[in-house]
Amino acid sequence: MEAVEKKEKVEQKQDNRLKFLNAALKRNLYQPDSLIEILHTAQELFGYLSKETLEYITRELKLPPSKVYGVATFYNFFSLKPKGEHTCIVCMGTACYVKGAAELLSEMEKFLNIKAGETTKDGKISIATARCIGTCGSAPAVIYDNQVAAYQTKESVIQKLKEWL
Repeated sequence: MEAVEKKEKVEQKQDNRLKFLNAALKRNLYQPDSLIEILHTAQELFGYLSKETLEYITRELKLPPSKVYGVATFYNFFSLKPKGEHTCIVCMGTACYVKGAAELLSEMEKFLNIKAGETTKDGKISIATARCIGTCGSAPAVIYDNQVAAYQTKESVIQKLKEWL
């Protein structure tokens, strides 16, 4: 009985999210030039842009699938895969790179047994890279769950990952 109740709650949550997405489409008058705003809304609602979500947006905005997929894959903000409970973004801008960001990323990838852009099998942690996060004076920097951490070391990044596991 408990499994049925959980399934109903998940379906209800998805229905509510779809209602919000439909409201955004309606607010934008189903205009094709609102694609980026609609993709942002969908990602906020669902956490990522699934194939089904992209197909739905394609139909509703009457756009070719190549256009919707092209925009979704062009911008770094959009994700086509679910993210973990925690996200870790390593800045790879020039200052951070020179101060060892690549080594930090490599250490994290080894520790978690995943590559940048992936999520651990248990869904706990996602790691990613950014071109520059604008904190060059405190390089190397890493963003942990939307909080910038300055002057990171191999030890500090591994310690943070251990806290999340």
